[in-house]
Amino acid sequence: MGRTATAFVFSLALFFLAGCAAKIPHAIVPDYDKRGTRLIAVMPVAGGASDRRSAQMLRSKLVEELYFKGYPRIPLNVIDERLAGMTGAGGGNVDPKAVGERLTVDAVLYPVLKQSDRGGGVLAAATAVEAEFELRSATTGETLWHARHRVTNRSFGFSRKQLELKTSLVYEPVLQEVVIRALETLPDGPDAVGP
Repeated sequence: MGRTATAFVFSLALFFLAGCAAKIPHAIVPDYDKRGTRLIAVMPVAGGASDRRSAQMLRSKLVEELYFKGYPRIPLNVIDERLAGMTGAGGGNVDPKAVGERLTVDAVLYPVLKQSDRGGGVLAAATAVEAEFELRSATTGETLWHARHRVTNRSFGFSRKQLELKTSLVYEPVLQEVVIRALETLPDGPDAVGP
């Protein structure tokens, strides 16, 4: 395949991916690729105080998905130890510059768990997860990227117990989908393996 044909195929693939990603509400600074964002600290999840297990699961999945997008993995215990006393119940109120100074990172990701429901019903139940993500520069405090995504899964059954089981089984995959789909709108990191 010639250089022109390869460039065309690559452009077409980018256009297609951009079209898919556009379905998720997000915003990104125009010069993101020139910002040199490599090390991202994932803060504790805000809004997850009533569902700590879901908040911890969301944060862990963010670290893993960022790693697969080419951003080095920063262990959560390292972040928590170095920021002890600063984060409180959620990490949303900690200044990104202060995080940058303590962790020597390029950016700080603030996740917010907006909704985490495993609703019950008689014949049907819905599992819904909604999260919001804001990536801020650890140097300037500026928002580099912002996304919000919601996924709902409906389960059907003949008893309340059967519905509880079904909603529990689909909860983690629903949460994973929220993370993956939202992070599709974030450009790959510098350590990403080719297309």
